[in-house]
Amino acid sequence: MARGVSWTAEGRRMTRGAKLARALLLFISFGFLGLLLLAPLGAVLVQALAKGLGAWLESFSDPDTISSIKLTLLTAAIVVPANTLFGICAAWAIARFDFRGKSLLVTLIDLPFAVSPVIAGLVLVFLFGVNGWFGEWLLDRNISIIFAVPGIVLATIFISFPYVARELIPLMQQQGSEEEVAALSLGAGPWITFLRITLPKIRWGLLYGVILCNARVMGEFGAVSVVSGHIRGVTNTMPLQVEILYNEYNFVAAFAVASLLAMLAILTLIAKTLVEWRSGIGGH
Repeated sequence: MARGVSWTAEGRRMTRGAKLARALLLFISFGFLGLLLLAPLGAVLVQALAKGLGAWLESFSDPDTISSIKLTLLTAAIVVPANTLFGICAAWAIARFDFRGKSLLVTLIDLPFAVSPVIAGLVLVFLFGVNGWFGEWLLDRNISIIFAVPGIVLATIFISFPYVARELIPLMQQQGSEEEVAALSLGAGPWITFLRITLPKIRWGLLYGVILCNARVMGEFGAVSVVSGHIRGVTNTMPLQVEILYNEYNFVAAFAVASLLAMLAILTLIAKTLVEWRSGIGGH
């Protein structure tokens, strides 16, 4: 009996220890996030509205700021669908087929995670700049890539293309291909099989990857800064416009544009959380 009582007391002590450890871990996690995420976002919103809502709204009447917003949205409208198509194709090939170079393809998909965005921008300048490998050929044909919209799109595609593929590859590998093989054996074509079998099974993972890709595209600075040339009203995206306004001591306008990016980030987090909740991606 005494022995049973001892075990019970030990179990209670372990339970109290586990609760204390959990509370400590949660305190550190939320404290870290509050210090490095919530506090900066709050500071951006406070600074943006420091001179009132009217001054905040007036900041978006500047033609250069409007141009930066349009360019950011245009870049996202091109890059996100392109990376979505690539991600689906790459994930389908890797998850469903065995071929030579498969491991190399997986490694290359992870390359933007390891390479600095600034290095990616410099590589594009080295390839397509005036003194680059293809610079003379492009110049003869009056084609501008560096310091123009195509360079911004290429740089953004490079730094954001892994996100959709990386969400879909493990998902499709886990699901297997039995249903797709059955559909093909019954006479369904590849396109019908994808639309009726594959896409419904991966839709939430696909949406999750698209959300992450879009967030990366909207906030990209390093690679775009290298290839854009910082031409006002032409090649400045929203992050670049924030830098220019801040360097000119136009703090209200700088924080206004930054607050718009922050709100887009918050909406992205909300959409990401909803997708996780709906699909169970984030666990229980």
